[in-house]
Amino acid sequence: MQFLLPELGEGVVEAELSRWLVKEGDVVRPGQGLAEMLTDKANMEVPSPFAGSITRLLYNAGDVAKIGTPILEYEMAVEAAAGKEPIPPSDKAAKASPTAEPPAKNAKRNGVKTKSATAAKAAPSVRLMAQKLGIDLGQVRGSGPEGRVLVEDLASRATAVDPSAKPAPKTKPKMTFGTPGGRIPFTGLRRKTAEVMVQAKQSIPHFAYVDECDVSDLVQLRRMLREPFARKDARLTYLPFFVKATVAALKEVPIANSSLNAEGSEIILHDRYHIGIAVAAPTGLLVPVIRDADRKSLLELAQEIERLSEEARSGKSKLDDLKGATFTITSIGNMGGLFATPIILPPQVGILAIGKITPRPVFDDKGQVKSADMVYLSFSFDHRVLDGAAAIAFGNALIRRLKQPGDMLVD
Repeated sequence: MQFLLPELGEGVVEAELSRWLVKEGDVVRPGQGLAEMLTDKANMEVPSPFAGSITRLLYNAGDVAKIGTPILEYEMAVEAAAGKEPIPPSDKAAKASPTAEPPAKNAKRNGVKTKSATAAKAAPSVRLMAQKLGIDLGQVRGSGPEGRVLVEDLASRATAVDPSAKPAPKTKPKMTFGTPGGRIPFTGLRRKTAEVMVQAKQSIPHFAYVDECDVSDLVQLRRMLREPFARKDARLTYLPFFVKATVAALKEVPIANSSLNAEGSEIILHDRYHIGIAVAAPTGLLVPVIRDADRKSLLELAQEIERLSEEARSGKSKLDDLKGATFTITSIGNMGGLFATPIILPPQVGILAIGKITPRPVFDDKGQVKSADMVYLSFSFDHRVLDGAAAIAFGNALIRRLKQPGDMLVD
């Protein structure tokens, strides 16, 4: 039998095979990941709707497959072939009670309205996969346009549906930097990232500058909050503080939170604050987006950053999480760098790179030498939109917030 590549997103007609999660001869269960497919710079895991063994893989990593075309061949498991395939939960109730009426379009569960599977928006291929996985589409929150249910939404629920499926233990993906004499295919996320970087450098006249900031109070505040945050199952890094400070600076200098339209005839100043955070994933650079960062507390930002980073590193990022940033932050300090000249991600007009926080001797207001935790802040701006005065005003606004981190605790 052949497995056809299902719809991966609204308007998506093809996808690039990032990597196979199975090999020929493997026995798979419903909900197990078959492959990671790349579309619009997002890796999506395609789950198996069947139980059986893989007989043939029809594509290699880097190949592009059309939606609806076969990507592998398999043999059904003996139980499934004999008609003993598990009945989806939504069908079990109906078969147990032949006289039962179909659920209403807006059924209520525990007094709360829920949409039925027929009311859910999904492609036929997604509906078929959901039926085989025993997933009630009415209970799935779709991440596609207007709540459309995508394959990736099913993948996240597949393990819960199959009681025999055990979630893989959490392991931090290892970064690989090649081997001497080897060759690395220029495909997948690496190639997509390169295309965006080339477009940015060719179309945006970058203006960069570097400043430094005393973050001694910030270091102390983070040290005091780490344990309370850990009790809330949140890992507190420095990044939530920088997101908070960046949003405040963007509100003070709105032109830094803007974009230049395609015709170059109008600057669009945004009133939403969607902050992209660059994440170094094993397959390449990803920039998931914290939506409405100005409406989130420090704790909520820490939890959201942890979720987005974990999904990016494990290749589970959703398309919606990778779109719509109005400003981007990248941190090189956790790897040891002092400062950088980051590349702006179009259509944004600015990006911030955070360097390593290091203790250094500095002079205080009285001319006395003291030890302070210092950090370099590297800015790149689109010189068509921001001049030096606006860029430095933004940098100064950011530094003021970082020097008074206690204010960030007050929403």
